[in-house]
Amino acid sequence: MDEHPVDGSPSPAEQPPAGAPAVPGMPEHKTPPVHAPRKPRNSLMWIAVLIAGILLVLAVLVAVYVLTDTDTRGVTVIRIEGTLATGAVSDGDIAGSEAIGAQLREAADDPLVEAIVLRVNSPGGTPSSAQEIIRDLDYAKSKKPVVVSMGDIATSAAYYISAHADRIYANPDTFTAGVGVIWEFSDVSSWMENEGYNLSVYKSGSKKDMGSTARSLSEEEQAYARKVVDDSFETFISDVTSQRAINRADIEDGRVIRGAEAVRMNIVDELGNLNDAIEGAKRLAASRR
Repeated sequence: MDEHPVDGSPSPAEQPPAGAPAVPGMPEHKTPPVHAPRKPRNSLMWIAVLIAGILLVLAVLVAVYVLTDTDTRGVTVIRIEGTLATGAVSDGDIAGSEAIGAQLREAADDPLVEAIVLRVNSPGGTPSSAQEIIRDLDYAKSKKPVVVSMGDIATSAAYYISAHADRIYANPDTFTAGVGVIWEFSDVSSWMENEGYNLSVYKSGSKKDMGSTARSLSEEEQAYARKVVDDSFETFISDVTSQRAINRADIEDGRVIRGAEAVRMNIVDELGNLNDAIEGAKRLAASRR
């Protein structure tokens, strides 16, 4: 006797095999369709937008580099203007060694800069400020050409710096050279005496108030001042003549020299303006590739 489940559904033996045609009168069992997972279209779209944005920015940067200031492209111009002093201030009146040195090192390490032009318009300043800048200039020169373009004046400590460049350009009436050291002392003690001013000084050493305007220098102080000046001058002129083939006797009197004469004395290399110096820097860079 055949047995059927209590609910009246066909037994497993009576169920049609998979793929067999449905039996008339029996309900048809359908397998629900399997849908493929949807692709993350939004994510792909945002990635595409990001890539397009990056490419657009790069294209703009390349266009700016190619189309802007084509005459100086690859050459950085760094300005030394005003009196040289140590420090970070560089405002046209004071040329700070730290500010100029930082620009030199930045340009030296920039792969897009092929050469550096120092535009010098300075009467000089302290020897120590020039020495600080020279260290950074020599660092830059070890990596790429450094050319000097002199403006109205580039004397004393400003020439000290310039002598370390690969090439120097000046105008015919540029004032340059002025190689020397000076230390000035004022004495208003006679005026103070006439006006009835009295000054009491307590000092730890005999030279502690050396340079005070309230008294003149002693003979010992004058000899010491002379030694300081002579030692500093010797460092200055020895460095300059080691960098350039200059006859020491031509510059040791400390006078300023016109650019036109300076070329003949090998104090500068060539007459020309800033644009000439930039072109010269480009040629130097091309010769080292």
